Amino acid sequence: MKILIVEDEELAVKKLQKTLAGVDAQAVVVGVTDSIKSTVDWLQENPSPDLILMDIELSDGQSFEIFSRTAVKSAVVFTTSYDEYALKAFKVNSIDYLLKPIQKEDLETALNKYRQIKDLYAAGNTPTDLNVESLVKELRQKLQPKEYRKRFLVKHAQKLVSIEVEEIAYFFSDGRLNFFKTYDNRKFVVDYTMDEMEDMLDPDRYFRISRAFYIAVDSVDQIHDYFGNRLLLHLKPAVDKEAIVSREKVSDFKKWMGK
Repeated sequence: MKILIVEDEELAVKKLQKTLAGVDAQAVVVGVTDSIKSTVDWLQENPSPDLILMDIELSDGQSFEIFSRTAVKSAVVFTTSYDEYALKAFKVNSIDYLLKPIQKEDLETALNKYRQIKDLYAAGNTPTDLNVESLVKELRQKLQPKEYRKRFLVKHAQKLVSIEVEEIAYFFSDGRLNFFKTYDNRKFVVDYTMDEMEDMLDPDRYFRISRAFYIAVDSVDQIHDYFGNRLLLHLKPAVDKEAIVSREKVSDFKKWMGK
C-alpha cells in the first residue's frame, strides 16, 4: 500500500510513520507534504498513491482546498484535533477520519476499512454498497447543530401573526386542539401535534412534562410533590388546567431544571 502523508508538524509525521510501520509492514510512505501548495504540486507530478493520510489544518489553510485545486484520485483518511470537520471530510473521497493523537488501533481500523472498500470496488460494486449515505446521515446528526423552530405563524382574529419562540411560555392540549401561551398571557391555537413539536423545540429550552404539556424553563414558578410520585407545577402565566409532570418524566425533568 502506497501512502502519502500530508502533515505540517515534523514530530507528527515521525510518529505517524512509526505507527504505520507497527500496523502494516507492507505500507510504504511514498511522500510527505506540509501545505496545500506542496500537496497539489506533489499530486500533479506523481502517480496517485493508494491512500492519503491528510491533516485538516495546514500552515496555509484547510486541506479541503486541495480538492478544489486538483483531482484527488486516492482514498483519504483525515487526521484532525477537531471532530466538527468530520462530515465535510467524508464528502471529499474520505474513508475515515482520525482524531489526534492517533492511536495504533484506530489507524489499523482505518487501513482495514480501506482494504474492504478497495475489495468492494474491485468486485464491481457501486458506492451505494458502501452505505455512505447512512454514514453521512449519522455524522450529520452527531456533528451539526440541529436547527430548531424560531417562530410560529398563527391566526389572530382575521389576521396571521408571527410569534417568536422566545415569547412562548408553554404549549398545551385540551384533548381537541393544541395551544400555546406567551409570557404576556396571549393564547393561540397552534396547528401542530404535540409529537410534531418534539422535533421543532429546543430541548434546552422546552421540556415535555406529559402528553398534554410542553413547558419553557422560565415558565416554571413553583414545583410541588404530587401523589403517584408525580410533580405539580405552577406556571406563569397561570394555566386553567393542572400541569403535572408524569411519573416517568420526573427524573429527567429534575435533571433538565438543574442544568
